[in-house]
Amino acid sequence: MKELKLYSKLADEKVICHSCAHTCKIDEGKTGICGININKAGILKSQVYGRAVAMHVDPIEKKPLYHFFPGSLSFSVATVGCNMHCRNCQNSDISQMPVDGIIQGSEVSPDLLIISTINQQCKSIAFTYTEPAVFWDYAYDTSVLAKENGIRTVFVTNGYFSEESLKTMIPYMDAANVDLKSFKNSTYKSICGARLKPVLDSIQWMKELGVWVEVTTLLIPDLNDSDKEITSIAKFIHDVDPGIPWHVSRFYPAYKMTDRPQTPVETIHRARQIGLDCGLRFVYTGNVSDREGSDTTCFECGETLIERKGFSVQKMQIKNGKCPSCHTNIDGIWE
Repeated sequence: MKELKLYSKLADEKVICHSCAHTCKIDEGKTGICGININKAGILKSQVYGRAVAMHVDPIEKKPLYHFFPGSLSFSVATVGCNMHCRNCQNSDISQMPVDGIIQGSEVSPDLLIISTINQQCKSIAFTYTEPAVFWDYAYDTSVLAKENGIRTVFVTNGYFSEESLKTMIPYMDAANVDLKSFKNSTYKSICGARLKPVLDSIQWMKELGVWVEVTTLLIPDLNDSDKEITSIAKFIHDVDPGIPWHVSRFYPAYKMTDRPQTPVETIHRARQIGLDCGLRFVYTGNVSDREGSDTTCFECGETLIERKGFSVQKMQIKNGKCPSCHTNIDGIWE
């Protein structure tokens, strides 16, 4: 087990973890909320450093990132564990695994992750599937090596970083898709065991400090799918930057939330229109078959710039970051 970089020592061998916004105060022999970072005799250690539980080569669109080197491949990696316990988690088999006291994973050093990324001809490495804030040190050391080797880094995250952990990571963070689950603190508390404000802060800090940001919201029936809440989320994103792509995604029953139906497709379409009406330049639909909600169009002239089928880019027309028809700058990182 590796000693963490971001923690404070207290009296009586207690520590405070600074890897995420929970800033857990941890007694000797105990873990934080994530079940991963453990206090060993007053030294906070990670039980998952270098222990990858999932490694795959994915299209970058699967993250989803639609405006960050579209059509490229990303070497995707995760450890077990999460700092939220969302009742609807799609990856609960690995994200919630430590709840049962099980720490699984194969020994893969940061050096080997970079070698694998290069060998698989991936443009980026993505920390995804669970929550990168939980394996912060592993992600950080890998990201430093990635930068040295000209590899871009991607964080698919719930955004629940502490200010210290996020701002320390940002020089090595190229892009992030942040899961904005709701615009109500009460929902975050009851469904995820977390708070809303740190997530909003993370989105703002990332954008201000030069990270390419996209946002995803999973719309769950009778939980966060009202016009009022959808509008609140859209307006928040617009106020940060109207060029941030927003992915509105369809819910399917999972984990501890099997009592709700699938999100009606009409709700997804309505949410997309609300986002566009609020002034967002790019709103995409997820978990539905919807060509209009998958393609990228110019927000000035309406020209189709990127055609997608599933996670595959069929046609790409953006030239030097501009629409070829009207020469408008298109928000994103293209080449």
